[in-house]
Amino acid sequence: MPSFDIVSEVDLQEVDNAINQAARELGNRFDFKGGSSSVAFDREAKKIKIVADDDMKLRSIHQIVEQKMVKRAIDIRALNYGDEQQASGQQIRQEVSLISGLEKDVAKKIIKIIKDSKLKVQAQIQDDQVRVTSKKIDDLQSVIKTLKEQEVGLPLQFVNMRS
Repeated sequence: MPSFDIVSEVDLQEVDNAINQAARELGNRFDFKGGSSSVAFDREAKKIKIVADDDMKLRSIHQIVEQKMVKRAIDIRALNYGDEQQASGQQIRQEVSLISGLEKDVAKKIIKIIKDSKLKVQAQIQDDQVRVTSKKIDDLQSVIKTLKEQEVGLPLQFVNMRS
């Protein structure tokens, strides 16, 4: 029976490349000279660590990181900004986690969208993804089209298409 999986993942190598480019740009920009602002990527924890000298520089780092992500075809909706924390001196520290996998409430929202489309498909939650099955591949393609038109708040990928 034809099926596919709906997931929300980011390419960690591309994120690593984007963060390296952002760090290089921070080192070259005149408005960051003499400061201790930095950006780093912890691949194991899937977190980006930002340290900025002040609030204005933190916003600039956000813009730089988001620009580098977009250039590398990473959807910035996958970034989940944590709370800003005071670090030593006047510095501000912030962690940005990468959204990986579908949370239960998002998966339920996706299944509701699929059921509301009245297509003859079955959708079920499997761990951090949604599996959609149908007798017709055309129905599966209609589900993909419907989900691309809807806003679920996360970047979605459609993988493991089997016929």
